[in-house]
Amino acid sequence: MGLRKNFYSVLFLCFCLNTHLSIGAASLSVGESISGDQTIVSEGTGNFELGFFKPSSNSKNYYIGIWYRKISAQTFVWTANRDKPVSDKYSSQLKLLDDGNLVIIDSSKTIIWTTNLTSTSSNSTQVALLDSGNLVLRNVSNSSNLIWESFDHPTDTWLPGGRIRLDKVTNQSERLISWKSTEDPAPGLFSLELDPAGTSQYFIMWNDSVQYWTSGTWNGQIFSLVPEMRSNYIYNFTYVSNQYENYFTYDVYNSTIISRFVMNKGGQINQLTWVEGVGWNLFWAQPRVQCQVYDLCGAFGSCNQQSSTPCGCLQGFSPRNATDYLSLSDWSGGCVRTTQLQCMNNASINGAKDGFKMMSDMLLPINPKSVGVGSGQACELACLNNCSCNAYAYDGGCSVWEGDLLNLQQLSAGDTSGRVLYLKLPPSELTNSTSAGSSKKGFPPGAIAGTVSGVAVALLGLLVVVILERRRRKLAGPSTAVEGYMVAFSYKDLQNATKNFSEKLGEGGFGSVFKGTLPDSTVVAVKKLEAYNQGEKQFRTEVSTIGTVQHVNLVRLRGFCSEGTNRLLVYDFMPKSSLDSHLFCEKKDSEVLDWKIRYQIALGTARGLAYLHEKCRECIIHCDIKPENILLNAQFCPKVADFGLAKLVGREFSRVLTTMRGTRGYLAPEWLSGVAITAKADVYSYGMMLFEIISGRRNSEGYDGKNVIGFFPTWAASKINEHGEILSILDDRLEGNADVEELIRACKVASWCIQDEEVHRPSMGLVVQILEGIVEVRSPPIPRTLQALARSHESIVFFCEPSSNQSTKTQSTTSGRLSQAGSTTASTNSNTSSH
Repeated sequence: MGLRKNFYSVLFLCFCLNTHLSIGAASLSVGESISGDQTIVSEGTGNFELGFFKPSSNSKNYYIGIWYRKISAQTFVWTANRDKPVSDKYSSQLKLLDDGNLVIIDSSKTIIWTTNLTSTSSNSTQVALLDSGNLVLRNVSNSSNLIWESFDHPTDTWLPGGRIRLDKVTNQSERLISWKSTEDPAPGLFSLELDPAGTSQYFIMWNDSVQYWTSGTWNGQIFSLVPEMRSNYIYNFTYVSNQYENYFTYDVYNSTIISRFVMNKGGQINQLTWVEGVGWNLFWAQPRVQCQVYDLCGAFGSCNQQSSTPCGCLQGFSPRNATDYLSLSDWSGGCVRTTQLQCMNNASINGAKDGFKMMSDMLLPINPKSVGVGSGQACELACLNNCSCNAYAYDGGCSVWEGDLLNLQQLSAGDTSGRVLYLKLPPSELTNSTSAGSSKKGFPPGAIAGTVSGVAVALLGLLVVVILERRRRKLAGPSTAVEGYMVAFSYKDLQNATKNFSEKLGEGGFGSVFKGTLPDSTVVAVKKLEAYNQGEKQFRTEVSTIGTVQHVNLVRLRGFCSEGTNRLLVYDFMPKSSLDSHLFCEKKDSEVLDWKIRYQIALGTARGLAYLHEKCRECIIHCDIKPENILLNAQFCPKVADFGLAKLVGREFSRVLTTMRGTRGYLAPEWLSGVAITAKADVYSYGMMLFEIISGRRNSEGYDGKNVIGFFPTWAASKINEHGEILSILDDRLEGNADVEELIRACKVASWCIQDEEVHRPSMGLVVQILEGIVEVRSPPIPRTLQALARSHESIVFFCEPSSNQSTKTQSTTSGRLSQAGSTTASTNSNTSSH
C-alpha cells in the first residue's frame, strides 16, 4: 500500500513538473501554465517579462501583465485581466488550453480572461513573449504565423512596432485606455483612438463620448497638429490606410533607446524615454497642459496648473472618495457638498440664507445656461431663487450653472481668459469677506449696520482705485495699463526715461538695452528691438501673454511700446548686472562669487526654466540660455531674461534661429541639423552654462592661431568618476571651498544636459529635483561627438585671462569640443548682454 502511495506521489509530481514552468521560461506549450512567481522571459535579449504582478505594495489584487525586465523601475506595458483581478497568484494560473486559447484561471477554477479564439490548430499552438514586448500565440512549425498577439489588444501603453488601428470591416478600434488609478489598472475614462469615421486623425476621448484633443489629419509626413513630428530624428513613423484598415505605427531608429507612449491616468498621451540613473524622461505630451484635459478634476473640482497637485475641491466641497482623490490621483469621482444648501426661501439658519463666494481668475465651467436679465443683481437673484443653480457669472450677460460644475480651472492672476464666478454656498460656509451678497427680503437685525459698513467699504475701495490710477498715470505719463499688469508706454515716454537712449547697458541678438528711470524714480532696463516686423495687434497679444508669466526666477516684464515701427520692452533693472560679469575674469574689480551663491544661481535658473517649459499654459522655449541672459538682483537671486522673445517672434523663429541667432558654444546639435527644436535645446544650453558656473571659464574660446582652445565640458566629464579629481573642475579662485556633494551633483547634471540625443537629457523639472537632492543621478557618459573630436586632437589647451591675483594657467588633456559648435554660422554675440 505504501509503495502504491509513493508511486502516485511521484506520478503527481511528474505531472506538475510537466504542466508548470520554472521562473524564466521561454514559452508555453499546450497544457502548460505558470502561477505564483513563475514568469516567461522574452526571446532574444530578454527585454520583457510576463507573470503575475501587483500594481503597488498597497494593492491586494494580482494581474497577469508584461513589464520591462532590464530597467530599475518596474514599469508595466500590458495587462490581460485589467478589470478582473485575482486575489491569490499561487492558486491561479495562466494556461494554454487544448483548444489553443490562452486563459487565466482563478482559485475557484473559473476562467476570468481568454484570448477567445474560435478555431486554432490547437496541438501546434505555442505561447511566446517576443523581445518587442508582444505576447503571441503562434504556429509551432511556422513561428511567423501569428494566431493572436497582444499588440492587437493594447491596454494603456503603445510600444514600438505596435499599432493603433481601425478595422474598417468590423468598425472596431484598437485603443489605448488609461489606468483608473495608480493602484488599479482597470480601464479609466481616457482613451486614444483613430477617428471611427475613418479620417486619418487621432482623438483623445473622455468616457467614450467627448473628444478633447485631436492630432489633425495625416498629410503624408506628419499629423497636421503635431508639428513636433517634423523635427523627429529618433522615430520612424508609418501611417497606412486602405480599404480594410487604417493604422499608425512607429519604430525607433536606435534599438538601444527604450521608448513608449502611454495614455496616462491624468488624461494626457505621453511619449517617454528611459535614461538609467535618471528615470522616465518626458519627451512629448498632449494636451500640453494637463488642465486642458476634459473633466480632469470631476464635479465641483477645480484645476490649478501652478499647483503640485492639479485637482482640488471648491470651498464647501470635499472629495466623494477621499482615498482615490487625495492619494491615488483618481479625481473622476469629483467632489460633493459638505453642507447642503438652504435653497430659496424655504429654510434659513438664524435668518441667514444661501449666498455666494466670489472666485476671481477662473476659466468658467462648461454648459452654462443663459438668463435674460440686465444686471448683476438680477443674475444673482435668478440663481439664488433656483434650487438647481450652483453658480452664476455676469459679464454683460447672465450665465447660470445648474447641476454639476465641470471643467472649472483656476488661472494665474491677469490671465486674459479669467472671469469672475460666483459659487453658491450655504450660510455656514460664508463669511463677510467671501460672500458676494444674497438676496434678502425685509431688514432683519444687523441689515442696516451691514448696509452702512458695505457702503463705507465701497467708498474706501473707490478711493483706493482713484489713488492707484493717479499713481499709475504719474508712473507712465500718458501710457495706459494693459491686462491689469502691463503698461503700454509711448515712445516719447521711453525716450524721456532713457535720456534719449544715452546709457547703453549692452546688446544682443534682438537689439540694444538701455538704462532708464521712470517718473516715480523706478529704475528700468529698456530693450529696443531691431528688425522686428510683427504687426501691432499680434505684438500686443503676445506681449500680454508673456507679461502674465510671473516667477521669482524670471525677469519681470513691466511694459512695452508698440508705436509705428518702434517695438520696445521695459524690464525691471537688475543692479548686479548679468552672470557673465561675475564668472569670467574680464574685470579686475569684478566680484568673485562663492560656491553657495553659484549653486543657488544654478538652482534658481533651473527653476525659472522649468516654469517656462512645464508650468505655463503653453511651453515657452527660451532659445538662448547663456550667462549674459541670467541677471542678478541685489541679493544675487538669478533672473532669466529674454524668456519671452522666442515666443514673441512666432513659430517661424526656430528656423531663423538655426542659422542666424543663438550663441556659439551653447547650441544643441539639433539646432545645427536644421530641424525644429523642443525644450531640450534649452536643457543643452543650461548644461553648458552650468559648467561655466562651476569652472569660472568659457566652454569654448575658439582658435588663438596656435592651439584649439579647450572645450571644458569634455575634460570635466572625464574627471567626474576619478576619485579626488572633482575639485580640479572647480574655479581656481574659490581655492577648493565648495560643498563636494553639491559639486559632484552639479557636474553630473551638466554632463547629462549636454548629451547628444535630446531623449537622454533630463527635463528642467528633473534637473531641479536633482539639484535639490530629491533625486539621485548616476555618472553620465561623455557625449559621442565630443569623444570623436577628442580623438582628432593631440592636445587641448584651456585658457583664461588672469585676474589680479591669478596667473595664466594651461592644462592639457585628450578631450575635445563639439565640432558643430565651432562651425555654426550663428551670430557671434556671446560676450554681449541682452538683458
